[in-house]
Amino acid sequence: MTSSKVENDHSGDGAVGEGYQRGLGARQIQMIAIGGAIGTGLFLGAGKAISKAGPSLVLAYAIAGLVIFFIMRALGELLMYRPVSGSFSEYAREFIGPFAGFVTGWTYWLFWVVTGITEVTAAATYMTYWWNIPQWISALVFTVVLYGANLISVKLFGELEFWFSMVKVTAIVGMILICAGILTLGFSDAGDTASVTHLWADGGFFPKGIGGTVMTLQIVMFAFLAVELVGVTAGESKDPETTLPKAINTVPWRIAVFYVGALIMILSVVPWTHFKPGVSPFVAAFEQMGLGVGAAIVNFVVLTAALSSCNSGMYSTGRMLRDLALNGQGPRLFTRLTKSGTPLIGTTFSALLMLVGVWINYQWPGDAFEKVVSFATISGMWAWIMILISQIRYRASADRGELPQSSFKAPGAPYTSWFALLFIFGVIVMMGIDAEARVSLYCAPIWALILGVSYLVLRSRDPENAAFTR
Repeated sequence: MTSSKVENDHSGDGAVGEGYQRGLGARQIQMIAIGGAIGTGLFLGAGKAISKAGPSLVLAYAIAGLVIFFIMRALGELLMYRPVSGSFSEYAREFIGPFAGFVTGWTYWLFWVVTGITEVTAAATYMTYWWNIPQWISALVFTVVLYGANLISVKLFGELEFWFSMVKVTAIVGMILICAGILTLGFSDAGDTASVTHLWADGGFFPKGIGGTVMTLQIVMFAFLAVELVGVTAGESKDPETTLPKAINTVPWRIAVFYVGALIMILSVVPWTHFKPGVSPFVAAFEQMGLGVGAAIVNFVVLTAALSSCNSGMYSTGRMLRDLALNGQGPRLFTRLTKSGTPLIGTTFSALLMLVGVWINYQWPGDAFEKVVSFATISGMWAWIMILISQIRYRASADRGELPQSSFKAPGAPYTSWFALLFIFGVIVMMGIDAEARVSLYCAPIWALILGVSYLVLRSRDPENAAFTR
């Protein structure tokens, strides 16, 4: 969808350009933004990161969180310039080129398909806490149920995400308060040993060295993937000019509380050496405290978090496919909407691919999560790279008077955007060094080749399409 295809928005809940409906209110947008930053990367992936970096993981989250804020403010500037559905590919298409828009749209779609696989894998893992049932069965059930929920309406999606996010936020705040109570009042099995000195007493703040901390950045960045989801909701937000900036500006305190604050508390109550990969540090912490009921509750919460992220994936993939199809960069059948304004065929196609996660859980139940995390990270970071480059080029054009200025400028840009780009490229280098994550970099050229050939074929069939020209 080029800018010429964007129809005038309408207020309220009625239909808007592209056939979507403004069904997401301020309450839902805020919680979607909060929930996007709290997912499996924190609840499950942090276990592996703690074992690799120790307490210094707190510093890694803080630095990466600052970079995420720069990315989100760059996205916010673009959104206030032109709030559209499929925003990442739209901005890449406008400010970088048609091929960049094509690659961004399809790569972001792939990211959410892979993330959906990751999240149902995590959810299936959490189910084994209560019942010894095969992971692939849980993964299958969750995929089918969330697919059905996404076909009803965007309002239902927003409401589900609101309550999913509310559960996650309440749980983390509760965890912080419980840990604070243990540190000050000394109750539970961990009361006698809980101390902030655990942050530096067990091998120091950098027990695995600074190199160990740096190598966790890919895990840390995976935890923040989906924070940009608020940009995808722009086309279905009731008042994007008001709700989106507010949601983006909450990024710093979200990271400070839910990542830095929560980890400081957990690592103060339970020494970092007690955590291990593949086990949620939140569940493990409650077990170490001797609060068995609390561990079961937290396991339910992290299960909810995984399902929330998968729900977001179902939402995003259908809309990204439709945006590509509207531009002639995807099959026309993906443009079809239901009466309630949901992209039925695109969502169905994506859900079918997510069923690959069921097979992965059947083949490698113990390693399924790790096998897909690194590929999700590299594909998700591509969207961030495109956002930053697009913002840099947009700002330059706006400063020359060629385009209107955004009402929500990114502070410190373009320098902050350049810094964020360098940081992301540094993380990619770390992924190349890490043998476990390197497989995702092997897959990237294959995906690029597929996209390159597909683009040439589509352009040859419709050379006059504006989506293939500047």
